[in-house]
Amino acid sequence: MTFDFDTVVDRRGTDALKWEAPACKWGAPEAIPMWVADMDFVSPPAVVEALARRVEHGVFGYASTPPSVFEAIASWMKTRHGWEVRPDWLSRAPGVVPSLYACVRAFSGPGDSVLVQTPVYHPFFSAVELSGRRLIRNSLRLEAGRWRMDFDDLVRKIDDRTKMIILCSPHNPVGRVWTEEELRTLAEICLARDLIVVSDEIHGDLVFHGHRHIPLAALGPEIAARTITLGAPSKTFNIAGLATSFAIASDRVLREGFRRELAAAGFDLPNALGLTAMEAAYRRGGAWLEALLDYLSAGADLAVRYFEERLGPLRLSKPEGTFLALVDGRGLDLAPKELDEFFLRKAGVCLSGGAIFGRETEGFARMNFACPHAVLREALERIERALAG
Repeated sequence: MTFDFDTVVDRRGTDALKWEAPACKWGAPEAIPMWVADMDFVSPPAVVEALARRVEHGVFGYASTPPSVFEAIASWMKTRHGWEVRPDWLSRAPGVVPSLYACVRAFSGPGDSVLVQTPVYHPFFSAVELSGRRLIRNSLRLEAGRWRMDFDDLVRKIDDRTKMIILCSPHNPVGRVWTEEELRTLAEICLARDLIVVSDEIHGDLVFHGHRHIPLAALGPEIAARTITLGAPSKTFNIAGLATSFAIASDRVLREGFRRELAAAGFDLPNALGLTAMEAAYRRGGAWLEALLDYLSAGADLAVRYFEERLGPLRLSKPEGTFLALVDGRGLDLAPKELDEFFLRKAGVCLSGGAIFGRETEGFARMNFACPHAVLREALERIERALAG
């Protein structure tokens, strides 16, 4: 099959956060939104068709989770990532962000410390701090244009009150797909220091040629017993609005602790349409994903060339995974808020300010390039005009 990623779909008037916020929150209705991490592509035909059949039924009462949903996820993990997952290791969740909060509350106590590797997706911070835990930042190092883990700093910052580390793999916003060597080193540290790992792998399917996503828990039974893996079809298949995700834990204590915490927060019944979409995506979405990855990779290449050839002091490196790229705006010598204003007001492009991810990315901005190439070109041309004017 061939799939169409070039058609521009008008999302205005559909309550799409990505498109409504520039006007409603920031007073920039004409800005091209390239901030929040959802795609401007129609979801896979298999998903749309499955939802249409379900909607045609016309009754949307309370839903239960059929075994076939977890079987589809387990099959996907084996086929896509070589990871043998038993369906009974899986738990439902309303989203990865609520799951982060649940894990922090379930596996640490008030006053305990939780490690995060910054810069990182900002809900990692709030999940720790709003739960009354102490946030410990282990900064990634930018070396020759590539972000790397600082293991020496990580070891130094672990103390007797450190209970867990939250891993972002692949990493948002730096776009790294961690190598097996990096993951094994991290696993050895966590095992030696008795840390639980909460591994956010929501972008695990979005990895470009030459790189491979390795689930941390797939490295061996020892680290698997200390890891709870969070995932969802939302980024891969552009169905974030259906609020359906999952957690994988081979260890019964971790699994039951996670489920208890979600239940204590009032989460009980699943989203009926979300279940339908998730199963259809994991059973019949593989060909669409392959085509999507080719399109995203071409878009990233387009953007990198444009930055190199025409955008002067701004720099962009192609991410190894995700559909998010960091624009290095330090060459403009602007304060973080001034850089945000440059993109939004002068260029008419709405990016995510780098400062929200940590001090390491002050002077950067995150760009979501998951859009038709014509829209991406228009955004790049706007930035070029802003630099010239």
